[in-house]
This record gives sequence, C-alpha cells and structure tokens, in this order.
Amino acid sequence: MENATMTGQELFDHKIENDLKIEPKDWMPDDYRKHLQRQMSQHAHSEIIGMQPEGNWILRAPSLRAKVILLAKVQDEAGHGQYLYSAAETLGKTRDEFIEELQSGKAKYSSIFNYPTLSWADMGAVGWLVDGAAIVNQVSLQRTSYGPYSRAMVKICKEESFHQRQGYEIMAHMARGTEEQKAMAQDALNRFWWPSIMMFGPHDGDSPRTGNAMMWKIKRETNDDLRQQFIDKTVGQAELIGLTIPDPDLKWNEERGSYDFGEMDWDHFWDVVKGNGPCNKQRIKHHIDAHENGSWVRKAANAYAEKNG
Repeated sequence: MENATMTGQELFDHKIENDLKIEPKDWMPDDYRKHLQRQMSQHAHSEIIGMQPEGNWILRAPSLRAKVILLAKVQDEAGHGQYLYSAAETLGKTRDEFIEELQSGKAKYSSIFNYPTLSWADMGAVGWLVDGAAIVNQVSLQRTSYGPYSRAMVKICKEESFHQRQGYEIMAHMARGTEEQKAMAQDALNRFWWPSIMMFGPHDGDSPRTGNAMMWKIKRETNDDLRQQFIDKTVGQAELIGLTIPDPDLKWNEERGSYDFGEMDWDHFWDVVKGNGPCNKQRIKHHIDAHENGSWVRKAANAYAEKNG
C-alpha cells in the first residue's frame, strides 16, 4: 500500500511492482525519464517521418477511394505524432528540443522509413507489414508503465489496425489481379520483409536498453518475442493471398509451435540507422524544409495565443 513515509524511489518501485502507472508529477529515476524521452520521441519522429513515403503516393493513388483512404491514413499518422510529442513533453523537454534532436541527427526514427516506395504495391506492403509490425509492438505498449504513453497507445492501436487492414487489402487485390500486378505485390513483399522484421530491433542479447526497459515495465515483451509473434501471424496471411515470404530458411517448427526463420543482415540495419540508408538524407531534408516553411504558422498561432491569453 502507498504510504506517506515512502521515499520517491520506494514509491516508484512500489508502483512498478504492482503495475500502477507512473504519472508526470510522480518522482521517477533520471534514467527512467531519459529512457522514456528517447523512446517516446523516437516513436513520435517515426510517425511524422513515416508520412513522407506514403504522402508521396497521394496524388498517384489508382482510384478516388484509394486516395481518400491514403489521405486519412497520413492524417492519422500526423495525429499519432501529435499525441506522442504531447505525451513526451510531460517528461520535461519541449517539442522544439525533440525536433531539434531529430533534425540534427542526435535522435533516431524507425529505420523502415528510409526505404523508397517505388510502386502502389509498396503502399500495401507498408500498411500490411510495417503497420502490422507496429501493431504487435504497440499493443504491448498499451500496458507500459508510464501513464501518458500507455493512454496514447490505446487510440493509436485502434487506428493502426485500420492501416494494417488497408495495406493487406491492397496486397490481396494485386495478388488476385494480372500477372504483372501479382509480380508487383511479390516484389514489394520481397523488399519490405526483412526491414519490417528488423523494426523490432536487435536480438535481445545485443540490445543494451532492453534490460532496464523490461525491469521498469516500459517494455512488456522482448524484441525477439515480438518479432516471433509478427512472423507467426504474417506467414499465414501471405499464404492466403498466394504470396511467398522471401526467406528460404522459413519453416514451421512443430516443437516450438512457431516458425524458424533466417538471420537478418544486421550490418545493413546498423548502416541504415547510422544514416546511410537509401532515403535517410532525403527524409531529414524534407522534414527541415517543411518545418522552416511552416514557421509562419507557428508564429501566428503563438501570437494569437498570447493575445487571447
């Protein structure tokens, strides 16, 4: 039971042990705060940068229905970034500080958004695989120990499930279309499969932050466990629409009740994380340009807020 005589550390430990939420005004260890600032801002950055490869296809969507759905999805991603930046600000850093860290390269975002979207099938692959992987991770984050982060994830997960279904619908339609359309769908799956399963991060033994994240219940499941869940769920979805997972080592393991799969190219993963992916520089430049071009809107909004106090 919480007790007025508890120290800040004791009360924090009590809440973590008993699955109670840590709130912004609660005492928390500096390392816990810094871990959340890094993770939550990285999550927010990923939502905002992730709008770029999809926004690139709004004017080229193959039908009015597809255009409306993609517009709604990109709008959702902007909202997700807004929720997450707002939640991250409760930890004591401003949004301007978080954005400066992104634009300077100090902060990272999900490596998956550094790959180009070359065809309409890629919109399917992004929705099905990228958002599908995000859902697996984010469902777990609904139970994260930090209250504002946990509550933001509830709404985000509902919207991400729509995005995943939208992407799978695109892939299913193309897989049932002409030979050329099916080939486009398979090509998109081939290019996005490995980057998608690397979204969960390095193997548990190679991830220096996983230990504290699990101890503090920021993370509820490990990188490898989440990756396995995603693979086990997605293989059957691919088979259902006649597409092939591009992994020659993929096979069902009866004893484990899960799929065995090939090793990922971690050298490539870290190279992309360090800024050497196909679109890293393009993504950040576009963000900086949009941020600078929109400065007048922020100034006007601030002036209005000051005037109307």
